[in-house]
Amino acid sequence: MNEQQDTPQWRLETSLVHAGERAAAPQAVPTTTPIYTTSTYLYPTLAELDAAFASGSGYLYARYGNPTVAALESAVAAIEGARGAVAYASGMAALHAALLAAATPRGETAPQPRAILAARDLYGATTVLLEELFVARGVVVAYADMCDLDAVEAALADLRPQVVLVEQLSNPLLRVVDVAGLATRCRAVGARLVVDGTIATPVLQRPLSLGADIVVHSATKYLSGHGDTLGGVAAARTALLHDTLARQARLLGASLGPFEAQQTLRGMKTLALRFERQCASAARIAAFLDNHPAVLQVHYPGLATHPQHALATAAFGGRFGGLVSFELAGDTVALQRFVDGLRLFLPATTLGDIYSLVSVPAMASHRELDPQRRAERGISELLVRLSVGIEAVEDLIADLEAALSRT
Repeated sequence: MNEQQDTPQWRLETSLVHAGERAAAPQAVPTTTPIYTTSTYLYPTLAELDAAFASGSGYLYARYGNPTVAALESAVAAIEGARGAVAYASGMAALHAALLAAATPRGETAPQPRAILAARDLYGATTVLLEELFVARGVVVAYADMCDLDAVEAALADLRPQVVLVEQLSNPLLRVVDVAGLATRCRAVGARLVVDGTIATPVLQRPLSLGADIVVHSATKYLSGHGDTLGGVAAARTALLHDTLARQARLLGASLGPFEAQQTLRGMKTLALRFERQCASAARIAAFLDNHPAVLQVHYPGLATHPQHALATAAFGGRFGGLVSFELAGDTVALQRFVDGLRLFLPATTLGDIYSLVSVPAMASHRELDPQRRAERGISELLVRLSVGIEAVEDLIADLEAALSRT
């Protein structure tokens, strides 16, 4: 639909509004996906518009779909081996949608009581989401040590949940779950397995290939990777779950914007390169911290002392992620001196950036859990989480050494 041929007959006010718009798309294909900022789309005739509404194909309204966002969804689906993916305005929105879709796929009615079995080791906001938005609405939520498959099997038999929620690599203690083993046990009781793959990324493992039903990413983290965008994505193993996610996205309106989609697409192109360096640097930093007198304990699956080291080695192919957590010796005064003494590790409440970051979970990611619940999950007041960036590892270790010397 091209209105430019009519512009000579228009008055100035009309030309200012319409001139230059709705030109025919170029025949050449752009190298990278353009940013489509329109909120609506036009069809040559009313009959064609009606057909597009009826079929659900084509673009109609930005909440229903956007070409830039669709390109991101296709890319994530491809790298995860999914039937389809749906992008959201944040990782928490994607996780919420995944739990809803897994509990009640489109066309199904959930049995009562509805229940979710979640990992004991979860990002703090995920626990709050479960308890404020699900428990408050009558959903039974129970927690289990997902690293203990016997305990999981017993919990599944007792609860008979519709959904099981885990993190491949837990935040912040970096515990590792056997996704394939969990998937087998979930299928045995008719539960759907939702995996938060944010920290492991598809570079380390693709949960859908191991039997998981939905994998979720906070695209804010490693996928985009540059600390400049917010987004989330959920990828589904089956057409039914993908259809459910897409339908819910339309209704809930937690849509990812085209600028954020393009930023994430651009970031994903270097994910493998960035993550390879981050993994290598994190391994060296973990080894350094493991031998430092100011450090009580290091949580890193690449260390032989980690309880799931053998599982992580087999599952991740010799790479163990870009996060390192450790217990600092001393007290909260020493903790403050350490964090304030860092120069390259920036005190930011996120992870997965090209910049190296430091966070204190008790103050940040798990702040909303009371001290007793944090202690039950092994999160002490002196636990420190490092997100390793792409700087020279020698400089990062020197930064840590200087800050630790102040404690």
